[in-house]
Amino acid sequence: MQRTLLLCSAVVSLLPSLHAADLAGAPGPVGPQSGAKLVHRLEITKPGVYENYRVDAQGAGGNIVKITADDVTLRNCEIFNGTGNGVGVFGTRVVIENCHIHHLLNGTFENQTDAHGITGRWGDVTIRNCDISHITGDCVQFDPDRKQRGSLTIEKCHLWTGPLTEDSPGFKKGQSPGENAFDSKTPPDGERCKLIIRQCYMHGWNQPSQINTRAALNLKEHIDALISLCVFDDNEVAIRARGPGGRGDARVRIEDCAIYHTQLALRAEDKIQDLKILRMAYGPDVKTREERHGGKELPGYENTGAHEAPPLETLIVKPRP
Repeated sequence: MQRTLLLCSAVVSLLPSLHAADLAGAPGPVGPQSGAKLVHRLEITKPGVYENYRVDAQGAGGNIVKITADDVTLRNCEIFNGTGNGVGVFGTRVVIENCHIHHLLNGTFENQTDAHGITGRWGDVTIRNCDISHITGDCVQFDPDRKQRGSLTIEKCHLWTGPLTEDSPGFKKGQSPGENAFDSKTPPDGERCKLIIRQCYMHGWNQPSQINTRAALNLKEHIDALISLCVFDDNEVAIRARGPGGRGDARVRIEDCAIYHTQLALRAEDKIQDLKILRMAYGPDVKTREERHGGKELPGYENTGAHEAPPLETLIVKPRP
């Protein structure tokens, strides 16, 4: 009887995610609409709304879409077939929404070179309702130059990788490219960069890979991060949270997330401080819930409300083919 009550309580705590508006993943539509303009590179140097482009990079590198203006919205675009970054953000107050970013492959499977889905500088950036996959770096990485401070919100996105369905230069059908769904890099001190990731579906970040530890979220350096209502499936590590080091330490709060079919749910490193894990739901085949590396003591650590997760399909937007 007591176990039944606990399970009922676990499902009730996730009931908000059973409503369509609260599911994890990209509810869509994603990508260009009819009449889209085909281009091979897009440079945005003035404020405004830029929408309905198919950006076929034709194997080119660099930033396929480069945003250097402030107050920009990039909407309903497909960005693909490149060896560089899908979008490079170098302005502030930038919104990227309803975009499909995929197949940015650089190097070879054995020696992959970074080609990120979206990258650039912290600075009041919002990424919303996007589907990003099959890249040789991270779906989203901010800031590789470690020069800027600001905020980044990623919400209702599908961030994933998986076996390629056909050969590409340097890659074979069936190989799974990429490193992380998200990776943070920051200046080492000063004001923390603010990160919010909510209602995202992240999966496929599993071995084999060219990197030693493949994680959906690689949360490190000088950030203040809130991760909420996210769903993780089929990952080597769901959340990698990293503490003090030469480039700062992450402060991470995780709320109402669910993890399925994963080797390690949480990897806490380097005596990370003030790590909070609230109401984490665990589904089937989560082999290990937590490991600590670089020190067992975690100052300010809290982990409460862990419970059994409802079926995966009740929490996510059904991925598109």
